[in-house]
Amino acid sequence: MARPRRQQQRRSELVAAAQRAIAKHGQDGARLSRVAEEAGLTSGAVLYYYPDLDELMLEANRAGMERFYEQRVRMLSSLPDDPVTRLLALIESGLPADAHDAEVRLLCELGGSAGRNHVSAALLTSLFDRQVSIYQLVLEQGVARGLFVLRESALSTARNLVALEDAYGYRIVAQHPVIDSVGARELITSYARLATGHPLTA
Repeated sequence: MARPRRQQQRRSELVAAAQRAIAKHGQDGARLSRVAEEAGLTSGAVLYYYPDLDELMLEANRAGMERFYEQRVRMLSSLPDDPVTRLLALIESGLPADAHDAEVRLLCELGGSAGRNHVSAALLTSLFDRQVSIYQLVLEQGVARGLFVLRESALSTARNLVALEDAYGYRIVAQHPVIDSVGARELITSYARLATGHPLTA
């Protein structure tokens, strides 16, 4: 049993190395040699665990996206059954911690390649739609309970919220001089107040 566990550990380490390579060199620049360098291995050793480098790149990008969907779904399930609390938590969890947030930088690099890489485009489209679905559910719950009075449909509002996450997240990692995570959270929350007709106080 030790060998399969060791192989899984090594594959996880290579996924992390691929993420670092993408963050440093971009989706198109994360070549085999750079992944091997990040992992402290030879190119041959990387190929032993991932004979298909595209598979490794796909896993690296999927792992980076988990935080913005799977982890948020789990987070919501642990919160009180209150649409206001859940909406505020969604807004906060959709932003980078700071300009050096590795997972958000990874997604920014992925976005830069989406126009010329159909796999990147498909991954980002799927992530966007799944994030929208989380927001939409919370908004609809708020409407059903008489807490939210939406100016637009729940779907349109959810799409705008995710788009704001993406836009401000990019500004944060691009080190905009006056936009940080706290400020971006308040700007998105300000839109959410207008969209829901609720003061959205914690």
